[in-house]
Amino acid sequence: MRSAVDNPFSPGSDVVPTIWAGRVEQLSDWRDVVRPRRVAGLYERGRTILGEPGTGKSSLVRRIARDAVANGDWVTPQLRIPSGADPLKLVAGAVLRLAEQSGIVSGATDRVVELLRRVEAVAASGFSVTIRGGDGPEPFTALFELLVEVGCAAVREGNVVLIHVDEVQNISDDRALSQLLIALGDALTHTVEVEVPGGRLVQRHLPVAVYLTGLPDFEDMAGARKGATFARRFRTSALTALGEDDLRAALQPLVVNGWEVPDDAGSVRSITLDAHAADAIVHLCCGEPFLFQLAGERAWYAGSGDVITADEVIAGWRGAEGEASSHVERVLARLPQKERTFVDAMAAMPPSERTLTGIARRMGEASAQALGPTAQRLDVVRGVVERGKPYSFRNRAVEAYLTTDWPHVG
Repeated sequence: MRSAVDNPFSPGSDVVPTIWAGRVEQLSDWRDVVRPRRVAGLYERGRTILGEPGTGKSSLVRRIARDAVANGDWVTPQLRIPSGADPLKLVAGAVLRLAEQSGIVSGATDRVVELLRRVEAVAASGFSVTIRGGDGPEPFTALFELLVEVGCAAVREGNVVLIHVDEVQNISDDRALSQLLIALGDALTHTVEVEVPGGRLVQRHLPVAVYLTGLPDFEDMAGARKGATFARRFRTSALTALGEDDLRAALQPLVVNGWEVPDDAGSVRSITLDAHAADAIVHLCCGEPFLFQLAGERAWYAGSGDVITADEVIAGWRGAEGEASSHVERVLARLPQKERTFVDAMAAMPPSERTLTGIARRMGEASAQALGPTAQRLDVVRGVVERGKPYSFRNRAVEAYLTTDWPHVG
C-alpha cells in the first residue's frame, strides 16, 4: 500500500516537496508584488533569500520558478554556483538559452548577432575573457546588454524573465561577484521607451526578476563589501524555522482526506495520517523544513496500513535520529567560535534568565555591550536566536539539541 513511488514526502535539497509547508510571505511576494509590478513596467528590487542549510531556500525559489513557467514566463534553470566557479560564465550560458527561447536569435540583426557572439565568449571563458584583445565592452556589460534584449522581447510577449542564482556564497572572487551583481542590478533598473495606446511613448522597466539564494555568509560578501548599491537593488530575507501552524496546515489534508495511492486490485485507496501522528511529526521536526520532510518520509515507510499512526512516526524517527543530529550539527559547526560560545551559554541557562547581561556574565565577558554585534548576527543573519527580554531560540532544533536528549525517542 505505501510504496516509495507514492511517498509524498521529499527530504533533500533542491526539490519542491509535494507536501508543502509555510513560506506564505515569500510566495505571496512573488505572486502579488514582484511579478505584477515587473509585468506592469514598474521597478521592483531583486530578492536575496538566505538561510542555514535545510531551511528550504532553493526549494522555495524552485517553486516560484515552477509557478512562473506555468504563467508562460521565461525562466532559467537553478544556476548553482560550485565553490570557486565563475558565476558570470554560468549566467551567460543561461541567458543565451533565454535569448533562443525569446526568439531574438532567429531574427537577429547584425548588432544582436555581434552581441550574441560576445556573450558566447563570456559563457566560454567567464569574466576574465578578453574580447578582441581588449577592444570591446567588459564581460558584464555584454551580459547586461543581452539581458536588455531578452527583456524587450518579454515586454512584447507580456511575461517575465526570471533568473535564479543559487549557492551565491560560493562566489569567492570579489571581481566576479561585483561584475555579476552589476550586470543583474543594471538589468533590474534599466528602462526602455514603449508605445502605449493613444500613440504616447512612456518609459518602463524591463520585466526581469532576479532571485539569489545561499547561506547567510553572503550577507557579508555582498552587503558589507559592496555597500549601499547592493542593498538598494536587492531585498534580503532570512529564512528561519517554520511555525507549528504552518506545519499543521500542511499535514491537515492528509489527516482529513488522506493521500490517494493505487492498490493491488487496480483501484485507489487513501492513506490517512492520524491526528496524533501529525502532532508527533510537528513536535519532532522543530520547525525545520528538512526534518519535517524526513519525519514524514520515515513514518510513511514504517508501516503498510491505511493509517499512519503516532507509533509509526516514532518508529520511523528512530531510523532518522542520526540524520537529524547531523543536520543540527552542521548548523552549529558553521558558527564562528564566539557565536557558538554565545549559543552554548544561552542553552545552559534557564529560559527566564536568558538576558544579554546574563549571557555575557556566563561567557566571562566584561559587558553585555560587547556582545551586541554577536547577538545581532545570530538573530538577523543566522536566524538562530531571537533577541528580546529574555532572549529565546529562533531555531528550535538547535535549542532542542543543546538542551534536551533530542532527537532520541523512547
